[in-house]
Amino acid sequence: MEIAAKVVVITGGASGLGAANVQQLQAAGAKVAILDVNADAGNALAAQSGGNAVFIHTDVTDADHTEAALTRVYDTFGAVHIAINCAGIGQPAYAASKAGVVGMTLPIARELAAFGIRVMTIAPGIFDTPMLAGLPEPARESLGASVPCPPRLGQPDEFASLARYIIESPMLNGETIRLDGALRLAPR
Repeated sequence: MEIAAKVVVITGGASGLGAANVQQLQAAGAKVAILDVNADAGNALAAQSGGNAVFIHTDVTDADHTEAALTRVYDTFGAVHIAINCAGIGQPAYAASKAGVVGMTLPIARELAAFGIRVMTIAPGIFDTPMLAGLPEPARESLGASVPCPPRLGQPDEFASLARYIIESPMLNGETIRLDGALRLAPR
């Protein structure tokens, strides 16, 4: 899919992995709706866009809030062509929600194929995002060193590069791609 002039919705788009996607897809000519609970960061990111992005305060755990946000996206841009979901929180809830997403990827891809809609999932490992920023530096270094190859934290622009590649590669559909340097976290 050509990215230029497409409308992209990015949940969790105000920081970390989501913000990297906002920046990369805007650079490719997309119009971006940043959905997030962090109004300060979201508004600041949208202000840097030159008019190609809008921030919409959204709590994606609330269906009515999310529906209202999507209605605003349609009112602003007239369509949604690409959706990237980067919102995430605490390890057990995060793991459960991500397991659900992985389990739904192939069935939803098959269900929506008749409409020309592709569904892909990226399963990221440990990335250098604001979620990890509060950790002491020795803990961050230890986490990065635990990644088999490369032995470091992932960078948000690496996630965004994979998302862009998926968008531009029409044969990718119904699959989960691990982006984790072969890391498998042990239980706490």
